Amino acid sequence: MEKTSVKERARDELRNYALVAGYLFICFAVLWFYETTWTGGTDVMANLTAVAIKALIFGKFILIGEAVGVGSSTRAPHLLGAIVTKALQFLLLLIVLTIIEEVLVGLHHGSSIGQTMAGFEQHSVMQMLAKCLLALLILLPLIAVKELSRTLGPGVLPNLLLRSRSGAE
Repeated sequence: MEKTSVKERARDELRNYALVAGYLFICFAVLWFYETTWTGGTDVMANLTAVAIKALIFGKFILIGEAVGVGSSTRAPHLLGAIVTKALQFLLLLIVLTIIEEVLVGLHHGSSIGQTMAGFEQHSVMQMLAKCLLALLILLPLIAVKELSRTLGPGVLPNLLLRSRSGAE
């Protein structure tokens, strides 16, 4: 019995990771495409690979956040408030984990922590704010779907979204 529940949990976690990473890949790929049309970039495969890696990393960051309970203590009076609060908490988590990731990558490549942090100064405050707002806009629907699904109960939201509309008027 224990092996079955561990196996099922592993399958559910992998499915959740695949869905989150897939959603993030689509969002990041669209943003990359938009940016590429403005800058005239040409190395499509290398850039899409980088987009896929970033989606996988951010997907893992989100699952880590869920595992440690980010947003679980939200006491918003309504679902919308809970969604916004949780999305902001996940945004902060992603910012912190991204900084840690950049520091670790910098250390791996022989840069000091100071040198890596100085690299952040190359971007203007407005650029960093714009990236944070885009990340928030990406997180809001993701968190909303997860919160709606949790509120409705297991399997209800997928059934609503995927059932036949033949009886609908």
